[in-house]
Amino acid sequence: MNRTVAVVSTGAIGASWAAHFLAEGWAVRAVDPAPGAEAALRAQIEECRPALRALGRPHADGGGTLVWCDSIADAVAGAQLVQENGPERVDVKRAIFAEIGAAAADDAVLASSSSGIRASDFQAAAGDRQARVLIGHPFNPPHLIPLVEVVGGAATDPDAVADALALYTAAGKRPVRLHRELPGHVVNRLQAALWREAYALVDSGAISVRDLDAAMEAGPGLRWALEGPFMTQHLSGGPGGIAHILEHLGPPTAEWWRDLSSVGELSEHMVAAIVDGMDDEVAGRDVAAIRARRDELLVALLRLKSEGPRP
Repeated sequence: MNRTVAVVSTGAIGASWAAHFLAEGWAVRAVDPAPGAEAALRAQIEECRPALRALGRPHADGGGTLVWCDSIADAVAGAQLVQENGPERVDVKRAIFAEIGAAAADDAVLASSSSGIRASDFQAAAGDRQARVLIGHPFNPPHLIPLVEVVGGAATDPDAVADALALYTAAGKRPVRLHRELPGHVVNRLQAALWREAYALVDSGAISVRDLDAAMEAGPGLRWALEGPFMTQHLSGGPGGIAHILEHLGPPTAEWWRDLSSVGELSEHMVAAIVDGMDDEVAGRDVAAIRARRDELLVALLRLKSEGPRP
């Protein structure tokens, strides 16, 4: 397998992707037109190394090669996978994929990290290579979180999807296939549903930002870090599993659904409530230290989950 990846645009997501691929021993060809982008990329890769080392990545201290390129054409030359990470704008995606499509190999997978834009909205710009264009949406930060959502557009060849799944798996990721396009894909839609209710609960005065965060951290978040929502329900149902849960808790759950927020926009009052509540939660605390502690615990959790085969 050709383990060469072109990382197009090396902001926070692109740099994290590059660090991951390098730690897996891949050859990385990177490009970004921003001034100082190469130095920023190399600095961020170094910042990622301790966590990658703690995760036991095979080449966390070196092994993969990084080549900085002056153009998209140079970056994608010889790459089996192209990982685009440009701004979340359709016009920008189209411009970038026009350049990628003109230079990429016929069998390369041309993936966008877009968190919500559909491949169908920009893949035609890749011309003869549009059948190889798809979404390969990582979960932030890509060098730590295994998930990649893979979904093709209207013109994507199913073989390109299969190739993407194989490449991401070979790169140490855990890809999931989406069978149709949706704004926000799947995981961001799940997050958005939770955020909508969380924001509405705070806005209504039902709970504070601090206590809502505490409730998720000390409750559902612990289980959801280990199993998905369906498996969580199945395990909660005893011998009857999820069928028992749906029989006994399905009706009250439907009542809760009817009472959930239907808010469709962020009002000024809601935004103020969220921002003020967050200011209160982080008051007197070092946010950089909170983030570092989060990553430390995340690494520990990932290591625990990787020990031994899944039952």
